[in-house]
Amino acid sequence: MSTKTPMTPDGHARLTAELKRLKSEERPAVIRAIAEAREHGDLSENAEYHAARERQSFIEGRILELEAKLARADVIDIAKQNGSRIMFGALVQLVDEETDEETSYRLVGPDEAAIEEGLLSIQSPVAQALIGKEAGDSVEVSTPGGVRYFEILKVGFD
Repeated sequence: MSTKTPMTPDGHARLTAELKRLKSEERPAVIRAIAEAREHGDLSENAEYHAARERQSFIEGRILELEAKLARADVIDIAKQNGSRIMFGALVQLVDEETDEETSYRLVGPDEAAIEEGLLSIQSPVAQALIGKEAGDSVEVSTPGGVRYFEILKVGFD
């Protein structure tokens, strides 16, 4: 029995769109490429054929991965959430107490996390330290690089 994984509506839509594109565009294109490569004769020395088969394997694996993620998804509409405490879906503005560097993160499910886009997995050490806190609180986070201290500047759900 698999457990449900929290996901935002945006994350669900992004994964659904990728799955649709893989099934409707990428899969048929790679099947055509394999058929064309087969027509070129000896498959043992046909680089195009082997590249297309490798691409097909990647696409099929990604389709299975996306289908599993979407099947486990527990879509939580963050537009309906509010309050001052940090929870799934919150947009949190932090300042590093040592460097004064400010950052903002949206707490999302692990299947949609993208730190470069400010999407932080709810399972990450930083997110775990933030859950239940509110603006004005300080948090201590153990990271691979050592302990860091952050002050929470703002919590929102917009």
